[in-house]
Amino acid sequence: MAFAANAAEVEVLHWWTSGGEAKAAGELKKMLEAKGDKWKDFAVAGGAGENAMTALKARVVSGNPPAAAQIKGPAIQEWGAEGVLASIDDVAKKDGWDKVLPPAVSNVMKYKGQYVAAPVNVHRVNWLWVNPALLKKANVKAPTTWDEFFKVADALKKAGIQPVAYGGQPWQDATVFETVALGVGGADFYKKAFVQLDQATLKGPTMVKVLETYKRIKPYTDKASAGREWNLVTAMVINGTAAMQFMGDWAKGEFLAAGKVPGKDFLCLAAPGTANAYTFNIDSFVMFKLPNKAAVKGQRDLAETLMSPQFQELFNLNKGSIPARMGMDMSKFDECGKKSAEDFKADAAKGTLLPSFAHGMAMYSATQGAMYDVISQFWNDDAASAQKAAEKLATAAKVR
Repeated sequence: MAFAANAAEVEVLHWWTSGGEAKAAGELKKMLEAKGDKWKDFAVAGGAGENAMTALKARVVSGNPPAAAQIKGPAIQEWGAEGVLASIDDVAKKDGWDKVLPPAVSNVMKYKGQYVAAPVNVHRVNWLWVNPALLKKANVKAPTTWDEFFKVADALKKAGIQPVAYGGQPWQDATVFETVALGVGGADFYKKAFVQLDQATLKGPTMVKVLETYKRIKPYTDKASAGREWNLVTAMVINGTAAMQFMGDWAKGEFLAAGKVPGKDFLCLAAPGTANAYTFNIDSFVMFKLPNKAAVKGQRDLAETLMSPQFQELFNLNKGSIPARMGMDMSKFDECGKKSAEDFKADAAKGTLLPSFAHGMAMYSATQGAMYDVISQFWNDDAASAQKAAEKLATAAKVR
């Protein structure tokens, strides 16, 4: 009874509500409670976290924030500027976070030089998922360049196979678009356009070529793609309705749940032209300033647990992503996970780890929303001009 009375209640806001994610959240709860704290679940489903952010804003405005919340990318800086985040720098120093996180990751987790968030994973976004049986039927190999991609797509179409599984939702449009941008323009172009928001780059000739290449994919998709959820898109590749999908590695969880074996039943490949770069999406938790000292102890325990090798391994085996910590034993991970970890390490060393703008890692949410609008409008309007769309992207970059 004394233990129950002293246990700090740690309220955690997250949107891990689907199968593997919910299982991982359950394991995190167990690990935290083993440290003598009490987990209070604040799960908000849907909208890739949009619903959770709405709920969070209401709580913070009313002066009653949760202990921790799943927040990522530049949104961490936005919350930091509001003066509501708690520093967890002492935990980070004690556990040597700077030694195990590449700067491209640790910089996102800090506000004014101090850690305010703990990363739990790294998703690679620039993957192409392939059904090899369908490629074999059309007598083609998986594409590594955009020229090859369109030749493969033509051969598949000729064989009566739908080449591309596609989901027409703004965030999915942006996911495919940024992958095309990286493949056509390269890492430096991507950085200038979507991280530095450079006006000349956004409306320049390379961006026009990117938009044209992106639009060339459309005839290889089906008419029913508008509004389709990403997991239903993945299911099309799993069940052989379509041959390829552009999507981050959360798609892998769907293949594995369907009992499919990587390298045999499906292939995970860097999207055309992107083998030497890595667009990342990182889930992380920020801690809010709280008056209750016992809850502060719980926050420290949570930060420690989130970055522990045990949790990072367990969580990422369930989620399809890889640990944010470098140098971990990857022997339990499948070949897609091992490849992702190798590429992550190599790209961290050569400076080609790139934040995914489609997944809230590169720009403020208002800017991202304006970009989404331009990309989706361009995709959906068959008469739209690539030159005009590039100019609209440059205008969208000024939205704050």
